[in-house]
Amino acid sequence: MTRILIIEDNRNLATGLRNNLEIDGYQVELATDGTTGLALVRAGNPALIILDLMLPGMDGYRVLRALRADGCETPVLILSARGEETDKVLGFRLGADDYVTKPFGLLELLARVDALLRRSASNGARSEKLTERVRFGEIEVDPATHTVWRAGSAVALRPKEYELLVALLRRKGQIAGREELLQEVWGYASEVMSRTVDTHVAELRRKLEENPAVPRHILTVRKAGYRLQP
Repeated sequence: MTRILIIEDNRNLATGLRNNLEIDGYQVELATDGTTGLALVRAGNPALIILDLMLPGMDGYRVLRALRADGCETPVLILSARGEETDKVLGFRLGADDYVTKPFGLLELLARVDALLRRSASNGARSEKLTERVRFGEIEVDPATHTVWRAGSAVALRPKEYELLVALLRRKGQIAGREELLQEVWGYASEVMSRTVDTHVAELRRKLEENPAVPRHILTVRKAGYRLQP
C-alpha cells in the first residue's frame, strides 16, 4: 500500500486529510512537528510527503532542506497558508515538487497527490527519450546522467526542472503550452491549474540564462506558452 506522510501541526486538518487519503486507498502517517516528521522520513521512506511550512521547532523549509541534503528524492507537496510568490519560489528552490496554498479544494489536492505519485512511479520515463547530448548556447545536457552544464560548470537542477528542460528540448523550438507542460512533466489533468510551470521556468532561467530578465533561450510566447531557442 502506498504510504504518505503528512507533516502538519493543525491536528484537525491533518486528521481530515488522513481520512480522505485513506478512503482513496493510501496508508497515511502523521507528524505534528518538523523534527518528528524528518525522523519518520529517514526511518520509513514514504512515497510522498505533504509538508506544512509553519511548524513548531523545525519549520518546513528546514525540513525540506535537510531531506534534499540527505539525497532524499521523495516527492514533497508543500501545503501552507504562506501564499506569496517569494514563499513558493523558495519552496521550489529547496526541492519541493508542488505548492498548494490554504485554504484549498480537497478534490484538487487529491488530484495533485495522485499526479505526483504517478510521476514518481513512472521514474522519468518521458525524459529518457532524449538519448544524445544536446548543446545550445553555453548549455550542454547529458541525458545519460541527467547532468546539465553551463559554460563547462555543472548546474544543479531539481528533478522537475530537468524534466521541464527536456520537455522543451524535445520540441526543437516548437511552442509548448502551459497546460501541455503541466500534464507532461507533473502529470496533472488539464483542469488542474497552477503557477507551477511559470515558477519552474523562472528557476531554469535563473540557473541557465546569462540574463534571466532578458532570456536568450527559454522564451515566453505570449498567450501560448514557452519555447526553447537554441
